[in-house]
Amino acid sequence: MFLCLTVTYNPNHNTLIFFFWGKCLALNFKTVALYTFRATESDELSFNKGDMLRITNMEDDPNWYTAELHNRKGFVPKNYINLRPHAWFAGRISRGVAENRLRHRECGAFLVRESESAPGEFSMSVSYGDHVQHFKVLQDRCSQYYVWDEAFSSLNELVEFYHSNSIAKERTVFLRDPEQFRPHHAHALFDFNPHHPSQLRFVRGDVIELVDCSDSVRWRGRCHGRVGYFPPEYVQPIYQYQ
Repeated sequence: MFLCLTVTYNPNHNTLIFFFWGKCLALNFKTVALYTFRATESDELSFNKGDMLRITNMEDDPNWYTAELHNRKGFVPKNYINLRPHAWFAGRISRGVAENRLRHRECGAFLVRESESAPGEFSMSVSYGDHVQHFKVLQDRCSQYYVWDEAFSSLNELVEFYHSNSIAKERTVFLRDPEQFRPHHAHALFDFNPHHPSQLRFVRGDVIELVDCSDSVRWRGRCHGRVGYFPPEYVQPIYQYQ
């Protein structure tokens, strides 16, 4: 049986919505640890509050996920972590709906969706500016994902690769997150106390205006009238969907 879970964020209710349909290994979700956890069994994984974990399986136990951190693997309690959604994952939408969303968008705007012709597989729809091109995301015998020659262990890595390498062969097209998918605000998950004057202080529950999210290591935002840098794992982006 081919079971999975995908996640999107509902900004109206500040909740994560779960859709079971395929194998969770497909996306390899990144999560933020809400609390510190110390393993008491050999098959459990210890982590600290604020750590970024990669979830590799959600199917075996309703209360535990399997995760990876610093090349270590083990079970983690699901109520200790917070799943970070991927704005580019559109879920189960048709080819036509994908084209309508991307039509007239800048070249490189894209989304990943469930394949209409092959349930359990994925397609990537990319705006070429003058039209929308669709790519089938394939898997090899080792469960690696690929569009052309390069293979990746997750869709995350595939998408990241084509942000700086052309997805097209006949022209140069780099993936770009459509403007409506870019988060403009985020909820603070934890208190952040700066270690440098250029950093931004905030407390759990604050809403932060996101000024620059182009760096994967540090983001720039505005909160309580101040602008500064902070680690992205301390916040939950709020995505606005059409």
